[in-house]
Amino acid sequence: MSHSAATAKRPGSLQGGQLPTWGPWAIAAGSLAVSIGLSLAVGIESKIQWGLIAAILYVLGTFVIASRVENRRQAKDRIATSLVWVAFLLAVVPLVSLVWTTVSRGVKVLDVYFLSHSMGVVADSEPGGGIYHAIIGTLEQVGIATVIAAPVGVLTAIYLVEYGRGNLARAVTFFVDVMTGIPSIVAGLFILSILLMFDLGFSGFAGALALTILMMPVVVRSTEEMLKLVPNELREASLALGIPKWRTILKVVLPTAIGGITTGIMLAVARIAGETAPVLLLVFGNPFINNNPFEGAQASLPLYIYQQYSQSAGSEAAYDRAWAASLTLIAFVMILNLAARGIARWKAPKSGR
Repeated sequence: MSHSAATAKRPGSLQGGQLPTWGPWAIAAGSLAVSIGLSLAVGIESKIQWGLIAAILYVLGTFVIASRVENRRQAKDRIATSLVWVAFLLAVVPLVSLVWTTVSRGVKVLDVYFLSHSMGVVADSEPGGGIYHAIIGTLEQVGIATVIAAPVGVLTAIYLVEYGRGNLARAVTFFVDVMTGIPSIVAGLFILSILLMFDLGFSGFAGALALTILMMPVVVRSTEEMLKLVPNELREASLALGIPKWRTILKVVLPTAIGGITTGIMLAVARIAGETAPVLLLVFGNPFINNNPFEGAQASLPLYIYQQYSQSAGSEAAYDRAWAASLTLIAFVMILNLAARGIARWKAPKSGR
């Protein structure tokens, strides 16, 4: 038997010109061990720095070992794969750490009492109280923003995709792109200037208007991309039957893209649910329950978190309430994301057998 035939029968061995399946894991373990040893030797105590050094050693070690055992082309492929894994870990580790920290600290006071009571008669430095008033404020403000931004955003996207031609369409696209990058504090200042101009007071509706400005470009962009995915053949078939264009959009285009449109709207809702700056400027905060978003100051979960954490110096109760409210807000955003995924899967086009 020739040497090439023997090599082909042993693809997983070092002699066969290919790293074994356990090779990358061994390189990763060795890189971590060397990183810890070097860090301890030079006095580096940060585990984040240990991880970064280990990542660099892993990439370099993968390239060197793969170059010697395999070939340079395969080594380049492996180094690209290792860079992808390193980038994945750099993205996942902070997220997992954030969730773990929030859960471990937020469960201390998160119970039915905390969710069903307000801070009306409890000082920020005292234990007790809850976030019921903040939950009501968040639901009302985000709900009003969604009612305004969703139809306007969807109709704008329909215009850009189905009718938009010429300078007006280009101008609308440009301003949508500009609005996408507007800082939330700027939107809050814009609505605040209107309130001062007409001598209006703080209210949940004012905060909802600022959230609408932030939500609208996200809805436009996501809906526009979903409408572009609808095959032109469906439009042409409908128009060929003599159906007007507006009815084609209503009965053919929108039902086809409704799953993606709904997903985009719910993700936009999740994006504005955690905004603090415009709420701080326009809603002002209220420790009591205010069910009327059109009159008087209100609370919201992001604003409640900010206020409690700013009062947490020397107060363990306020500190715990801030983390519990953070956990509630994360759960709210997570539920919205899961609902968006469920709707997208439910409304996805079913392939026939």
